[in-house]
Amino acid sequence: MGMDERRGALRALRVLMWVVIAVEVPVYLVWLVQVGYEAGQQLPRGDVARWAPPVLLPPAAVLFCVAAGWVWWGAVVAATGARSPLRERWIPASLVFVAVSSVFCGVVSVDDPSVSVGLLSATVTALGMTGLFFIPAAASRQLPDVVRRRSRRTAAAPGEAGPDPQ
Repeated sequence: MGMDERRGALRALRVLMWVVIAVEVPVYLVWLVQVGYEAGQQLPRGDVARWAPPVLLPPAAVLFCVAAGWVWWGAVVAATGARSPLRERWIPASLVFVAVSSVFCGVVSVDDPSVSVGLLSATVTALGMTGLFFIPAAASRQLPDVVRRRSRRTAAAPGEAGPDPQ
């Protein structure tokens, strides 16, 4: 693969990532506000907590997913070979909190919850959280370097060391 072909493939990867993010994230956030509102309306009138799901869940999803993506991407760029930062307890705990809250609101927001509502909620949640998680990678200037380094490593025969990334 020539240099221009590689550059074109990397540009296409970045564009694809941003297209996926541009579609998934807004759909997820609008969906969170809607199902959060509907779920909150299940609480008694006058209860201030009725407004917590639509007001707090979308920013929490953005904050936790992007923060987890930022920490993960920093480790990928550093390529120290150290333990994955995704094993830090706060990262999976925050992602599980967002996922459970999101799916719960999606299921509670309908009059007749069903398996298909749960699956739809889980799908929208997974796609939206994935889009949010990959924002730091898509926005990074190091993306081409990391892709090249990883492709060299996988091109090396198993058991052999890949070329030095420096």
